[in-house]
Amino acid sequence: MHSAIAATKKQIPVNSNTHTHTHTQRMANEAESMFRGQAEIWQCIYHFVDSIALKCALDLGIADIIQARGCPITLSQIANDVPSSPSLDIARLSRLMRFLVHKKLFDATNPQSDSDSEEETLYSLNQCSKWLLRDPQQLSLAPLICILQYHPLLTAPYKFLSRSIREGGNAFHMAHGRELWDFASVDPELNKVFNDGMECTARITIKALISEYKHGFDCIGSLVDVGGGTGASIAEIVKAYPHVRGTNFDLPHVVATAPPRPGVNHVGGDMFSNIPTTDAIFMKWILQILHNWSDEDCVKILRNCRKAILEKTGKIIIVDTVLQPSGDGLFDNTGLALDLVMLTFFGGGKERTELEWKKILNEGGFVRYNIIKIPAL
Repeated sequence: MHSAIAATKKQIPVNSNTHTHTHTQRMANEAESMFRGQAEIWQCIYHFVDSIALKCALDLGIADIIQARGCPITLSQIANDVPSSPSLDIARLSRLMRFLVHKKLFDATNPQSDSDSEEETLYSLNQCSKWLLRDPQQLSLAPLICILQYHPLLTAPYKFLSRSIREGGNAFHMAHGRELWDFASVDPELNKVFNDGMECTARITIKALISEYKHGFDCIGSLVDVGGGTGASIAEIVKAYPHVRGTNFDLPHVVATAPPRPGVNHVGGDMFSNIPTTDAIFMKWILQILHNWSDEDCVKILRNCRKAILEKTGKIIIVDTVLQPSGDGLFDNTGLALDLVMLTFFGGGKERTELEWKKILNEGGFVRYNIIKIPAL
């Protein structure tokens, strides 16, 4: 009896070394995870410096200087070619270039690998810095950067984002007491910078659209670009499809500054009131049209578009972001960032998922749709 009881109470030996090792490894993994989390927060804190450095490179014309030389050049050569800068501080320029190279916005090579001399380093353009060139014949994002860094008018609203979330409302209006469009209509300089930025994105987007939507315009006789700015988008479409009669439709103060464009008729008006009749309607993204507005406003715009289309078989072509919140595509993170920009500048504006697009399209009178991916944001 006693031996049986003793047997049931016998302890199974535990390898204390294995238990300790597992616990130590778990603690090490948690410490490493917290360390990486800290690094991510630091990156978020100073992420604004990326934009500042990018704008600085644009202000100094660094990409254009390298392009003009036609070959990789030294820091001194860059400094000598910066316009109107006789007392440029080359040591400060060196630190800027070090950061830009680290961010892979420019390339740097040192012909003498055993030399640490900054003077020997040669700087060149890469696939990123080529988008900073101001050459009007080349696709560029430089004008858009000028918009985003243009004036406190466009940076101040971000300070009110948390308040707009707590209280509701428009952060831009909280910062300035009126809407962005109110400023653009009375400030010719802001209006020009804004339109230049829209035009540069139009060229990029339309080139991508035409490459993937080759036959989408074949059966269209007339096309109205609603919110077309100065008409760059519709002009490119008409150029690629000469049979299309193009109309650029935007607010009167916008089309008043639009240059003459072959095959394009500029018309001023209000898309919430009336849209010119046409075979098909075109609308393009970036601080314009549907993602600026609430669902209710978008439905009003879409219904006016539906009324303007002459044939029941007519269509509306929308070039915009389809959000993928859990996606890891090249532009998915930018799309989510743009959604916060819309939240800040327009209150009801937002980027939309496919389900959200389907909802406003159906309510606006368009019951069928097709999504075509293009190589652009």
